[in-house]
Amino acid sequence: MISQNLKSLLENPMAGVIRKMFEEGALLKEKYGADKVYDFSIGNPDLDPPNQVIDAIKEVAQDTSHMCHGYMPNAGYIECRKAMAEKTSLEQGMDVPYENIVMSVGAAGALNSILKSLIDTDDEVIVLCPYFTEYDHYIHNHGGKVVRVKTNKDFSIDVEAVKSSLGTKTAAIIINSPNNPTGRIYSDNEIERLTEVLYEHGKNTGRLPYIICDEPYRAITYNNAKVAAVFPKYENAVIVTSFAKNLSVPGERLGYIAVNPACKEAKLVVNAAIFSTRILGFVNAPGFFQKVIAKSWNSKCDYSLYEKRCKEIMEIMDYAGLEYAKPEGAFYLFVKVPQGWNDDDMAFTTHLKKYNILCAPGSGFGGKGWFRISYCVSEQSILNSRQAFYDAVHSR
Repeated sequence: MISQNLKSLLENPMAGVIRKMFEEGALLKEKYGADKVYDFSIGNPDLDPPNQVIDAIKEVAQDTSHMCHGYMPNAGYIECRKAMAEKTSLEQGMDVPYENIVMSVGAAGALNSILKSLIDTDDEVIVLCPYFTEYDHYIHNHGGKVVRVKTNKDFSIDVEAVKSSLGTKTAAIIINSPNNPTGRIYSDNEIERLTEVLYEHGKNTGRLPYIICDEPYRAITYNNAKVAAVFPKYENAVIVTSFAKNLSVPGERLGYIAVNPACKEAKLVVNAAIFSTRILGFVNAPGFFQKVIAKSWNSKCDYSLYEKRCKEIMEIMDYAGLEYAKPEGAFYLFVKVPQGWNDDDMAFTTHLKKYNILCAPGSGFGGKGWFRISYCVSEQSILNSRQAFYDAVHSR
């Protein structure tokens, strides 16, 4: 028999709903033709990696030196950690030493490593709804409890709601900016107000929660929007991120953890993250791509195509008569289920399939009554979906 806990997760209709739709989309394309299926289910970046990344891949692939594919320190190659320290220092506006960097197997590996490092059984981790659905599993992996806190109507941080959710077991809060699924970027003011509440809580309880900044979409912003730097505002801050989205290499599974040097237990947290990387079975981040990223992390990228697609899909939503949250970054549109469906996003996304449209139900993100469109798909697919969306909304 398999684990009963895992069995219950597998039998949950929301378990892996996005991946299931992705697989269903492949079957529909085979049946009806790719041009007649509108698959907006998964955030699979479709821009080609920048030329600098391709050139670095070719260069690293030519290396046949002795032990070039051997083990390395669990935290990663020093040259790669130094490059990530430079990147993080530029983003945070303060010096971050390479010793505070731990390379990881994507942002997912980074999150699992840092959660294992920070939480004990029954410790609580706050997530801001709506949120990336896998957070639940990552937190439960290490015996933690998920505390879901609703955001404001515009999906900004409801600081008072966070304050009310804090307790003696609160170990961390995860913030994802730009947010998946809403595209919301949390402002400097929101972060400052959040840190004030957390510092007050830490003073009153003796336990200062960590802010875990999940930032794989940090570079993909619109209208020159900037993602707030958290390190200068809060000592117990950790960044987890990857190159899956910004450099379009999700399959290479490379990310990293950066620990704020102002953190009083920074060295202990780094060592715990290194140890967790090892005992979770990752051992180390992919060596080949560490060498690639060390040479190409600062590649110039053009995200204007995402912005163009965003405008096109919003125009289609307007035509279909659907409400949505205008994104400030990432490549998702969070759309309100139309009136008459009683906020049943599962039923509505099932209805959309009749028109060969695949979208992720908002309930899977803690956003009941909404659904997510991932517009990192071909422009033609977006444009071709116009009438299908209209027909789906105006018929039952």
